[in-house]
Amino acid sequence: MVGCRGGYGKEEGSIMAKILVVDDEEMINDMIKRNLSMVGHHIDQAYDGKEALQMIESRNYDLILLDVMLPYLSGFDVMDKINGVPTIFLTAKDHIDDKVRGLTSGAEDYIVKPFEMLELIARINIVLRRNQKSESITKVGEVEINLESKVVKRRGSEIELTPQEFNLLEVLVINKNLALSREQLIEKAWGYDFVGDTKTVDVHIQKLRKKLTLEEHIKTVYKLGYRMEV
Repeated sequence: MVGCRGGYGKEEGSIMAKILVVDDEEMINDMIKRNLSMVGHHIDQAYDGKEALQMIESRNYDLILLDVMLPYLSGFDVMDKINGVPTIFLTAKDHIDDKVRGLTSGAEDYIVKPFEMLELIARINIVLRRNQKSESITKVGEVEINLESKVVKRRGSEIELTPQEFNLLEVLVINKNLALSREQLIEKAWGYDFVGDTKTVDVHIQKLRKKLTLEEHIKTVYKLGYRMEV
């Protein structure tokens, strides 16, 4: 069974985080590595509990993605020996008792397979920000975007954006190099309760391109939506 779905764009930016992926299903492990590498993370892989512990003891990681059902040592056993490294469980064990055990063991999150890759990346971003491992400033061409202070500058001069324009820009930056549909952009930048047409996305994209001179970076994805290329 393929445990996660989705495949996304190409990353040419700097490394965001050092992540260890621990899953004995090689296809899933490789799929996670491929997609997370595309958005700038540096990925190591382990395929059983013992190997994972050896790597954790010898290297420094910003985040661990940990399956529960592993050879030699279960993910729960590995978690008991991890000291202070943010961890997200990725597992097919969806029983409430397993979720409670995972979260009360100190894990930051518990994601049940199968999952969407876009959701995994979003949850990783949340955990990294929570643990202050994610860069708050992103440079795209001549534009510098500070997600924490919500200040956008081009060639050192501040560019005034409306709150909604910044919300859309923030979603594009956080999901850089990923193709997002108009519906996904509305959900993330406007919210579930938005009432209106998806054409509003096109209008705001054009405004961002013009204000920030990012025509070469905010790409139109044919028959889907948009992608911020970094």
